[in-house]
Parts: sequence; C-alpha cells; structure tokens
Amino acid sequence: MAKMSHGPRSGSRMKMTKGIKEKGMPRVNDLMKSFEIGEKAAIVINPSIHSGMPFHNFHGLTGTVVNRQGECYVISLKVGSVEKHIVAGPAHLKKLASS
Repeated sequence: MAKMSHGPRSGSRMKMTKGIKEKGMPRVNDLMKSFEIGEKAAIVINPSIHSGMPFHNFHGLTGTVVNRQGECYVISLKVGSVEKHIVAGPAHLKKLASS
C-alpha cells in the first residue's frame, strides 16, 4: 500500500469542489477585482484558478486587506489568538459590504 500524500491540497476534497452549475473557468471580472487597503474581504477559494491560491484551512475566513503584493493582496486575519497574514489572489477573495 502506498503512503498517504500530505501535499498542500490533501484533506480538501469538499472545500475544493464546485457545484454543478459553477463548474468551469470564472468570468474575467472575477480575476480583475480590486480592493482598497483597509477593506474587509472573505477568503473564498476558487479551485479552477491555481495561481494565488491560499492554503485551504483559511477558506471561509474574513480579514482586512493590509497590502498589495504583485497581483495578489495581503490579508490580515486572526486565527485563534494569533494574527496571520495571508497572500491571496483576487479570484480567491470576495468583497464584503462595509456597514
């Protein structure tokens, strides 16, 4: 029996699966979203875009845009009592309405 892989996508079968009506590549507007520094964003991983994909443990978390790094954005979020900085592409981020 082969040894189990512990790669970056292991254990993410349900998180990295699209619904039947969502399959295929995203629209161009999803790839070219822009965020302002200080804006709130949710990490929603799009499995069809591999570039700029954050680690799957951060899927569904919400943070604040802190900086821009190349074409990606740096998101600051709290995981437990630790503040983490995640680099994610715009295809994997969703704007949240500021209230």
